[in-house]
Amino acid sequence: MYRSIGQVPATALLGARQVGKTTLAKLIAKQTDSIYLDLEAPSDLLKLSDASTFLSAHSDKLVILDEIQRAPELFMVLRGLIDRNREKGRKSGQFLLLGSASMDLLRQTSESLAGRIRYIEMGGMNALETQSDAIDTFPNIKGLWLRGGFPDSYLADDDGMAMDWLEDLIRTYLERDVPQMGFRVPAVRLRRLWTMLAHLQGEPVNHSKLAANLEVDGKTVANYIDILTDLLLVRRLQPWHANVKKRLIKSPRYYIRDSGIQHRLLGIDHHDALLSNPILVHQPFK
Repeated sequence: MYRSIGQVPATALLGARQVGKTTLAKLIAKQTDSIYLDLEAPSDLLKLSDASTFLSAHSDKLVILDEIQRAPELFMVLRGLIDRNREKGRKSGQFLLLGSASMDLLRQTSESLAGRIRYIEMGGMNALETQSDAIDTFPNIKGLWLRGGFPDSYLADDDGMAMDWLEDLIRTYLERDVPQMGFRVPAVRLRRLWTMLAHLQGEPVNHSKLAANLEVDGKTVANYIDILTDLLLVRRLQPWHANVKKRLIKSPRYYIRDSGIQHRLLGIDHHDALLSNPILVHQPFK
């Protein structure tokens, strides 16, 4: 992260909500001359009512813009500021952009900030981050497997609190984030699809069968899956085959990115239930 900030004008840190992007950004802010703006806060949005003037006044600092996808109109402003700063000799470390929607950000910045931005994806906690020593490795991995990599879920006092937190996160995505991003999708229907994908973890997906179960058409199902993928909640793994033509006609596979969310969707709330679940018993832990 520090190397990227020192090499390019703008760095975009992408990751799901609550994965730790803001915590990392504020740590960086403490170590640099910077200004932090949360684009979900009305007071910070008000400061950017004349974005060019405000950001120009802080052109000597690292400007951190959290939840940048909330204000896509800023990208053209950032391009002009970056180009002006280049003329003054400042070629890197101007903006750190935090976003919770990968493909949405890529579409918005593909032209306006082309050649001026670098993308870094931030995932949840992993096994190396959670183990303190060799003795604690196994219990920590068990907790990480069940609760997933979101810090607040993994660090909860017990499994019940972790699952309650994950349920709140799921509902926040369905009831707030998806509508705020302009997607008009019934929350109940999208959750049903999300749960279906959890049951089909890593298996070939038949869009027609999913569509029939959801009482929609195949294109609508594909659109719903794209939303979950764009929000960094589902990973689309494209097929591979030595023959490129066969690769193009094969179907991709989908994975719920966080094991904790998958278990919550499947109704698995403790480790014994996890071990006895037929969906997961024969699935290797990676």
